[in-house]
Amino acid sequence: MSDPARRSPQMHRARVAVRLAVGAVSLITLVGSGVAWATYQGFSSNIRRGADVPALAPGATDPDGDAQNILLLGNDSRAGASPAELRALLTRDDGGSVNTDTMMLLHVPADGAKATVISFPRDSWVDIPGHGKGKINSSYGDGFGASKNAGGNQSANESAGINLLVRTINSLTGLHVDHYVEVNLLGFYRISNAIGGVDVCLNAAQNPSTDRDEFGAGYSGINLPKGHSLVKGSQALAFVRQRHGLPAGDLDRIKRQQYFLSAAFRKIVTGGVLLNPFKLHDLLDAVSSSMLTDPDLDITALARQFQQLSAGNITFATIPNNGPQLIYPDGVETAIVGVDTAAMPGFINRLQGKPTDAALAGATAARPSTVAVDVLNGAGTTGLAGRNADALRTLGFRVEAVDSTRPMAATTIEYPVGKQGDAKAVSAAVPGAQLVLTSSVQKVTLVLGSNAIQVMTLGVPPSAATPAGAQPAVPAPTGLGCIN
Repeated sequence: MSDPARRSPQMHRARVAVRLAVGAVSLITLVGSGVAWATYQGFSSNIRRGADVPALAPGATDPDGDAQNILLLGNDSRAGASPAELRALLTRDDGGSVNTDTMMLLHVPADGAKATVISFPRDSWVDIPGHGKGKINSSYGDGFGASKNAGGNQSANESAGINLLVRTINSLTGLHVDHYVEVNLLGFYRISNAIGGVDVCLNAAQNPSTDRDEFGAGYSGINLPKGHSLVKGSQALAFVRQRHGLPAGDLDRIKRQQYFLSAAFRKIVTGGVLLNPFKLHDLLDAVSSSMLTDPDLDITALARQFQQLSAGNITFATIPNNGPQLIYPDGVETAIVGVDTAAMPGFINRLQGKPTDAALAGATAARPSTVAVDVLNGAGTTGLAGRNADALRTLGFRVEAVDSTRPMAATTIEYPVGKQGDAKAVSAAVPGAQLVLTSSVQKVTLVLGSNAIQVMTLGVPPSAATPAGAQPAVPAPTGLGCIN
């Protein structure tokens, strides 16, 4: 959001939360209020209601049955902000923005299993129904603009943007979005103030000198030191909006948003917000003034399902992707995030508790001497790929490329179609690594992540995060540690 460019009766056991960016934390804040909401008569009636979500095609069935998929998105609108709030936001009234860089899908299984918040990088290169290829965040603007040109009002235009985004996500994932919640920039600012801010911890100081692109332009307005900070208002907004100056750009911003959401949820349920009538009143006012939902979403009933949530039982995920890339559509250089469409079915199956690859289940593990494997270091620990490559060679594998790659949270074994037997062999040598069917590799590729899973003969690797003589990072008060 920073720069130009059916309810289910089984939900009573769902342990869920929502991942944030500009606006998504508003929902979790709202949800965290739980039954206390019910004491405020008329709260639900103050929330703006948009259009219905796109219906299933005639004769079609919901691909995941009674499970619920709720789209959470934020837009850049600050309509209704006071002059003081506009100064704090380092901006001006935009007259109704069409930017949406925060897109998450809350997947709530019908059987009460742990829910997942799925993030969609704003630059994901996808098929947009009726508009060809484009960045996923542009689908909102395409729908919004078409409605505006047809004379629609603000709510109708936002609904049109949301609905085209819903159709795009349905097509990309194979899921069916049941509901949506949109929260605007001003709402997030007000909500972060209402809960008294959130404790965060940065690995390095971030300020206008670091938050710049290659042309020297600053963006988010962030100004935070290395280590711990209590952030709210404009700095909370900057924390979740920054992407320039971060090693992995928008993918690091997604980690920031997930981090902040977890921390904010803990603050709601443990920080006295629910027991303080003044804070709670401010919270409800902020939420109701900034939200747009579909007509069928019963927010009060949904909130009651969240009352028993405790911090830590939230799963966050990002759609399979090949990282930042440059492409040249119509001869114009464009920075995107490549979506790994081959890995998407397995990702969705894993989300639903289904086998990720039927061919893998029936495959026989190959003999190590017949398996060629590449080893990539995504953990940032010096020498990690080399040590694991040597360990695989000792076990009989034919190791070819040994290199580094972008930061990875978890160790994975990536493999292409037809290499299921090879992948099984490597999996036996690296227990705990996640198997990922993907078109992005030509052979089995062991990608070492920061969760310390590696070749079983090596045990737990030393961390490169703490140089000799340095003190280890102190976890933030949130219990989440520090982040880029």
